[in-house]
Amino acid sequence: MKTEFLGLKLKNPIIVAAGPWNRDGKSIRKGITAGAGAVITETIVSDALLDVRPRIAYNGQGAQNIRLYSDIQVEGWQREMDIAKSKEGLVIASISAHTPSELAYLAMKMEKFGADAIELGISSPMGESLEVVASDAERVFEMTKEVVQNIKIPVMVKLSQNATNISRVAKAVKKAGGSGVSAINTVRCILGVDIETAEPTLSTYGGYSGAPIRPLGLASVATIAQTVDVPICGIGGIGNYKNALEYIMLGASAVQIGTSVMLNGFSCITEIVEDLERWGEERDIKEVKTIKGKALNNLKSFEEIKIEPVVSRINDEICILDCEDCVKSCIYGAIEKKNNEMILSSERCTGCGLCICVCPEKKFRLDW
Repeated sequence: MKTEFLGLKLKNPIIVAAGPWNRDGKSIRKGITAGAGAVITETIVSDALLDVRPRIAYNGQGAQNIRLYSDIQVEGWQREMDIAKSKEGLVIASISAHTPSELAYLAMKMEKFGADAIELGISSPMGESLEVVASDAERVFEMTKEVVQNIKIPVMVKLSQNATNISRVAKAVKKAGGSGVSAINTVRCILGVDIETAEPTLSTYGGYSGAPIRPLGLASVATIAQTVDVPICGIGGIGNYKNALEYIMLGASAVQIGTSVMLNGFSCITEIVEDLERWGEERDIKEVKTIKGKALNNLKSFEEIKIEPVVSRINDEICILDCEDCVKSCIYGAIEKKNNEMILSSERCTGCGLCICVCPEKKFRLDW
């Protein structure tokens, strides 16, 4: 399923996100070999920093990391880029800095080294200063404009969900000449606390990623798509081809995958690409643009939603499951179970729809 993003022609919309799994040329080649449409380098900065230990935690749902940036000096990336691009494959350089001129300097270096595009990291959940920048549309404009004016390759900006005005920031990127945006970055978090020792899982705030942030990423992509005419790359909690399609149908031209690679290895890229291709072939869909934004027509503002008489109905009144999830979750007391028979009170039911989601047998439906 081909796509065009940032003016680049990708063989598929799956991009390996910036992260330590792309820490050098050899690692980047693994993503390309796995079948990704493009790979983004680990974020490159002017002064490489040593890692703290431990720096990654996972609770079975989401991951927190306090990994900062590449530990390879800027000049060292010339060799790594040569390795990364030794065969076919698109490589996007992720860079981060605190000033427009420093960003432009890094971008020019990466362009010289052979990067096909640039991703600007303008936020960091580990610190305070870059998170302030992420919400400041004027500063984002200045940073993006400085980079765009100094290089010829495409520039996209990675946006933060912590910004309450994400559409305004996306508009600033477009106004500055940016080729696109990616959304979202990891979300500031504390993964948990050991209640016996009072020790947080990791010793400082970090970036939350994985499946739990997918709803936030989807909402951000949809919001941008509905308000700004700019190419979008969706990020956050993509673990399978269906998740990728969710982002695409809400307006993304491509998606980035990171945490799944960290937890499952690069084979997950191959699996997602193959499943996506199979899904497209079954429906004769060869290009992302055919389905991009298709779900936006079904997305309304709250004010547009009509309040109509709605009530749940039972598809099959007999249930032999012991879970009784529907009974426990019905806050209106409209569902009862007696001798394996499901009884629903139409007088008590308000049509909230929760029973449809919690029932493993999908025995409920809503009738208008």
